[in-house]
Amino acid sequence: NCSMVLKSLHFITRPLSEEEGNFPLAYIITIHKELQMFVKLLRAIYMPQNIYCIHVDEKSPKNYKAAVQNIVNCFENIFISSKRENVVYAGFSRLQADINCMRDLVHSKVQWSYVINLCGQDYPIKTNKDIIQYIKSKWNGKNMTPGVVQPLHMKHRTQVSYREYIHSGISYVYPTKNIKAKAPYNLTIYFGSAYYILTKEFVEFTLTDARAKELLEWSRDTYSPDEHYWVTLNRLIG
Repeated sequence: NCSMVLKSLHFITRPLSEEEGNFPLAYIITIHKELQMFVKLLRAIYMPQNIYCIHVDEKSPKNYKAAVQNIVNCFENIFISSKRENVVYAGFSRLQADINCMRDLVHSKVQWSYVINLCGQDYPIKTNKDIIQYIKSKWNGKNMTPGVVQPLHMKHRTQVSYREYIHSGISYVYPTKNIKAKAPYNLTIYFGSAYYILTKEFVEFTLTDARAKELLEWSRDTYSPDEHYWVTLNRLIG
């Protein structure tokens, strides 16, 4: 019952300020468990002017998927990713899940300025207005994806080929004995957080640029590629 969901959970139904109404954000939320935690997170970050892409792990139980779908159906600006991955921790599938949502978001009618990615176990400590004002104060037109040149102790992540294993509810990433070729375009690999705030222009660039596409292909068999992909592309000149 959608009216009950909105009423009992006290979802915000109008922009709380003109500034927020004129600065819509996009969110990518990757989830696989703990429905109540997801609802609390969604309630905390929900604004009617924003747009939300939810990626539900393909491995999640059917009743969990159905429950998420029922909630999402109550909102015009929340949708399930059109393509779902069997997400493996530290695997390429985790990066692909974000990219699937990005492909959907760039075609949204909502003119969002920045995209923020979260997982189902995150929770905000700032309001929507705080986040917008922080972006405007220091990061207008810039991406927040900090990182450093690949440290020596992390070289193994991109030096050998990794594979994802999924079977009978068990999933993990394991190394092979295959040595990887160097990164395309002689790119310097940076490492940082898998979590980011990215401009729409940068997202469009990552989905279309030849260097971004080749780096993505090269990253398929690396360990935790979401921790190097965005930060490396952000360091490209221009």
